[in-house]
Amino acid sequence: MLAAVDSNAILFASLISDLANWQFVLTNPVFLLMTAFQLWMFIDAVRREEWIWAVFIFIGFGLSALLYFFLVYRAAPSATRGFELPGAYDRRRIKELQAQIHHLDKAHHHSQLGDIYFQRGKLDPAEGCYRAALERDHEDIDTRSHLGQCLLRKKKLAEARPLLEKVCAENPKHDYGHSLMALAETQAALGETEAAIATWKKVLEDHSYARARVQLAELYLQKQEPRLAKSELNEVVADDAHAPAFQRKRERVWVRRAKALARKIG
Repeated sequence: MLAAVDSNAILFASLISDLANWQFVLTNPVFLLMTAFQLWMFIDAVRREEWIWAVFIFIGFGLSALLYFFLVYRAAPSATRGFELPGAYDRRRIKELQAQIHHLDKAHHHSQLGDIYFQRGKLDPAEGCYRAALERDHEDIDTRSHLGQCLLRKKKLAEARPLLEKVCAENPKHDYGHSLMALAETQAALGETEAAIATWKKVLEDHSYARARVQLAELYLQKQEPRLAKSELNEVVADDAHAPAFQRKRERVWVRRAKALARKIG
């Protein structure tokens, strides 16, 4: 029994001695890997303005960074900005849909798979899935809208516009205004400033999305109308102050953009 205790004490003392030896620590691949991971999580926390997490990651070692990775980093919304397309995007769901497509070949399975790829930023396979869905059901409004949004992200503006125009003509409130916002972005990208402004205004009749207000403000600035732009930007900042936490996190990128533009206007 005493021998076992002595052995453990020796191992512990050896570990402490190794940690005190900076040359050993700095050349230890495990230590370097953990340090790189901690730095990655710390930078991400600062960028997201997660200040409490940033402090814990900075003063902690390993565990805080690991908790942040699973509780915040992995839980963050999709990087495909602003879109709220349906469907989970885990690998198991992809396998399920691929199997259903193989056996049943239904339009909605292709469309759902396209949504998953879209959320993951894989626009080429997403476009292929949406087109396959439309071959089987060319009237589905969700598929037409999502294909239009996908084409917009791929800079295929001439193809995106007629799809989005038709969807919005049929239902201006489709996808809670996201289809209309995609149309406005398409019009702006094509240089159709007046049409884009009119579309953004239509979005804001029913919604108060920061994404809409910021891009409308940018168009006002292009037209040398800083007063109108400042009004929209102030609305974004004011809304953010009273928004629930989930909404603030979702629209954080647009709020930052609004604040930056407001500072430039002065």
